[in-house]
Amino acid sequence: MEEQPQEQQLNIELTEEMADGVYSNLVIITHSFAEFVIDFVNVMPNVPKAKVKSRVVMTPQHAKRLMRAMVENVKRFEAQHGVIQEEEQATMPFNFSGPKGEA
Repeated sequence: MEEQPQEQQLNIELTEEMADGVYSNLVIITHSFAEFVIDFVNVMPNVPKAKVKSRVVMTPQHAKRLMRAMVENVKRFEAQHGVIQEEEQATMPFNFSGPKGEA
């Protein structure tokens, strides 16, 4: 009788501090040949400067998995709540001079 491989369970801890989350209304994505850098920013009206609130760095493979997961979850959300209406893109009154996506 052939033994079935055992499924490993991953326990993920969410600290109280992280559970609050970080609000972001702007995402800046840059990349090199080896990684994607995703900066989450909170831009406030009439404030010409904004700080990166959180940065996530991941491999291209993980970035692609994240993209697929986001597409699937938006589809599920829209199936349950209706189509998400996109507003016209607002013009930003400031210049983003972040790092270029190169190694």
